[in-house]
Amino acid sequence: MIKSRICEILGIRYPIIQGGMAWIADASLAAAVSNAGGLGLVSSVNAGTEAVRAEIRKCRELTGKPFGVNIMLQAPNAPEIARMVIEEGVKILTTGAGSPAPYMEDWKAAGIKVIPVIASVALALKVQALGADAVVAEGAESGGHVGELHTMALLPQVADAVSIPVIGAGGIADPRQAAAAFILGADAIQVGTRFLAAEECTVHQNYKERILKATDNSTIVTGKTLGHPVRSLKTPFSNAFARMEADPSVTSEEILAFGTGALRKAVKDGDQDGSYMAGEVAGMVNRIEPAKAIVENIILGAEKILGEAPTKYLG
Repeated sequence: MIKSRICEILGIRYPIIQGGMAWIADASLAAAVSNAGGLGLVSSVNAGTEAVRAEIRKCRELTGKPFGVNIMLQAPNAPEIARMVIEEGVKILTTGAGSPAPYMEDWKAAGIKVIPVIASVALALKVQALGADAVVAEGAESGGHVGELHTMALLPQVADAVSIPVIGAGGIADPRQAAAAFILGADAIQVGTRFLAAEECTVHQNYKERILKATDNSTIVTGKTLGHPVRSLKTPFSNAFARMEADPSVTSEEILAFGTGALRKAVKDGDQDGSYMAGEVAGMVNRIEPAKAIVENIILGAEKILGEAPTKYLG
């Protein structure tokens, strides 16, 4: 079995974390991943703070295993969420889209393990100095909000720079990619897009079907001109968004208004005008199966690959 500091720190069996995908990562999916031996995450981007509280309580009913909450720090209700997770006794947090500095003292006092998502060595060093327990080094292959560096370049540089555990993310959907991440210095991996096709994932069926039909060239990055690049599937919505960005006569305010609520439309309604966030590995996702099967296929498969590597490649 792959030995990992992350498993010891978080109390999980397998070094795999389910991405805290906004509007997607709910109690059903998080509990299924945790029950499978990984770490499930509940997203804090939902229908308000109390809705997230309800998902946390539901997740606790569905699993006795460790799970966490992902907090998008730029969300308007982030301060409320930051207090609420302490009230609810959440013990593991991942954070993104902002600095966790304003909340770290309270979180650490509450015994919470804090794992920021970072996209550069500089950010990794900064959050390590703040007291982060680990970092998620997420490459631009991932779905949703992305940085500039890609996983193969980002992950080893972060692993060399920090002393805390590093979780590799972005472009990981099968055992080969997981094995590569471990070789590059990851203590664990985070997987998002692959779990969109988990049986326990409650996204609209249209979302799942779009993922299953995706190819290697099915994603697009929009939002760069706004300072918030996002990777999603190519759809009428994302193509229109890209055209608006390229048109100098269209204002940033108009573009933002056009995109408001688009992810919720995709997740809840399966609307063609929605934003179907997904990573570049969407083209590798070709079947729906239980979260347990996904976890075990990726991790046990990676173990097999790593075990065979010396004889397979060196003779």
